[in-house]
This record gives sequence, C-alpha cells and structure tokens, in this order.
Amino acid sequence: MTKDQGPNSIALFLPNWVGDVVMATPAVRAVRGHFPAARLIAVCKPYVADVLAGSPWFDDVIRLDRPGPLALLRHWWGTGGASVIPKTDAAVLFPNSLRPALLARLAGCRTVVGFARYFRDPLLTRRLYPARDHRGRPRPTPAIDDYNGVVRLLGVPDPGHRMELFTTPADEAAADAAWARLGLARFRTVVGLNPGGAFGAAKHWPTPYFAELARTLADRGAGVLVLCGPAERETAAAIVAQAGRPGVASLSDIPLSLGLTKAVVRRLALLVTTDSGPRHFAAAFGVPVVTLFGPTHVAWTETYYPKAVHLQKPVPCGPCQRRVCPLGHHRCMTELQPAEVSAAADRLLRTFAGERRHAG
Repeated sequence: MTKDQGPNSIALFLPNWVGDVVMATPAVRAVRGHFPAARLIAVCKPYVADVLAGSPWFDDVIRLDRPGPLALLRHWWGTGGASVIPKTDAAVLFPNSLRPALLARLAGCRTVVGFARYFRDPLLTRRLYPARDHRGRPRPTPAIDDYNGVVRLLGVPDPGHRMELFTTPADEAAADAAWARLGLARFRTVVGLNPGGAFGAAKHWPTPYFAELARTLADRGAGVLVLCGPAERETAAAIVAQAGRPGVASLSDIPLSLGLTKAVVRRLALLVTTDSGPRHFAAAFGVPVVTLFGPTHVAWTETYYPKAVHLQKPVPCGPCQRRVCPLGHHRCMTELQPAEVSAAADRLLRTFAGERRHAG
C-alpha cells in the first residue's frame, strides 16, 4: 500500500493504559503523516481520551465506555441498529485483546492489523507475532516498538521513538491557577514527585521515602510539587505533611484532570515518578525524569528517551509483574533508598540545567 493509494479512512484503537497511549504517539503521528488525506478516528476508553486532547491527528474520537460481551453487542448495533464503530478502510489495533478485533471486523473494516494474540489471529488481515525466547515464552519487548511495528503493516515508515503530547488552553489555565495557588512561581526550579500508579500497590514507593526526598530537594532550594490522581490525594497530602517544608506542595486539594497533569508536568524541571503514565508525559514534553521501577520489566516500557534514568533494585523474586507483592515484603521498592534517588535527580538537574522548563 503506497502513500498515494492508501486508505481513505482509518480507525485507530488506542491502548487502554495512559502511559501506553503516550508510547503509541510516534505511531499515531506517523500514520497521520503518511496518510494526510485520510480520515483518522480514535477509538478509546473514556479515561484515556484526554491524553491526546489538543493533538492535530484525529478527525473524530469514539469513546467505548463499557467492557463485556453485552457492551460489545451494544457497540456493534448501537441504539439505531448500526455499528457505532464506522466501517473504515483500515483498522489499527494497538490493544492485544479480542474485543477490538471483533469490533473492527463486525464494523466491516476491510484491513485489520495488529498482534496475533488471544485467539484473534483469524480476525486480522495483517498480523505480527510476539517475540519469544528459546523456550517459547513471551520475551519482554518495548511497547513503543510493538506499536510502531503494527502501523508498519500499513506501509507506514518507521515512526521512530519521539513521543509527543499537547495541552489545551483550558489545561494551561488550570495549571496557571494551581501554580499561583500553591506559590510555585517563586521557585527557579520546580521538581515533581509522582507517587501513584494505576497498575497496583506493588509499584508504589513508600510514602516516607517520598517525604524524605521532598525534604532533601526543598532544602536545596527547589520547589516540590507532589502529583496525584483522585485515588492518591491522601498519599500526596501525607507526603507534604511528612516532608514538613514550606516549599513542598501537592495537587491533593486541586480539581484534578489529565489535562492539568499534562500542563503541570510540562512546566517541571524534573519529574521523579513510579512506572506510570506521568513518566511518559515527562518524556513527551522533554522533561528529565527519574523512574522508580519495582515489579515491572524495564524492557516492556523502554522508550529510548535520553533524559531518563531508570532505577531498579535486583531482587531474587523480581521483576514479578504482579500488582501486589506476592511475598509481602515489597523489597524491590523498599531497598531503593531516597539518597540514591536524590543523587540521580541531582545528576539530571545538573546535566540539563540549560534546558530547564519554564515555571508558569
């Protein structure tokens, strides 16, 4: 399929995790660039739709809000007897589950590309197969490379690894208000701390460790902003209380949104985070980032970002890829000490001091 003979319409089924949507942005951008006249439709879960808000890539967004077989039928037939997934010339499946493949085929999409996983091989017209080791087991490979491989099935040139995000005027206004309310404009350098992660408790770094790190950064003259999602408000507030420094603030009392988080991260000099979505926000906005890895393989989410430091303690039981520590000791995270994280943060701040993000 050449650029001149390409599809007139393409449905892109976006990943189901916030960070994965960011890792798919090189592939999405490449599809838009290779097929500039095509109608591009994003199909996604509602909670990830705002990740790509403000981007110039999509002509329409379809939000699939309910999982399960009954919802599958509802999305197929819709309320008026027609599929809510339009019949497009091509469908790109970034998720590996059966459901998006069924939706694309039931909608009548002519070309359906994706990984041959979870028994959906017959539903695909062009497919990739997961990498395996010498024993035939799945081998960890970077998701960003997998997403790039999927769009290459449509003839798209190699998208590369540069992730990209955008903010909206409303996002920036919310960040302006938060910056003013929390008194962050007085700091030349603002460092963000992100303790949360939707994956599960196994990814969490101890709250007292975050508080110690915040205290160290504040004592060195930086402003510190603790990020949070709705489920981490109490954790963010506890970090601020335990840090006990006036230069440490959090978003715990601020109206939250993904757009606000994006706009806030864009302003930071550095982000220290668990292996979660904001880690990729930082990379997409060119912000240096220290990521604290515990139970997850670095290889699954490697993005080749040059301003990143990955910290992970080797333990006999890991990385286990479990949401909750099956042994109860959480050593992969507790053995990662605040002093080591602080040293990594200092190195990045010194290295990229000339590229410091503006604070407002």
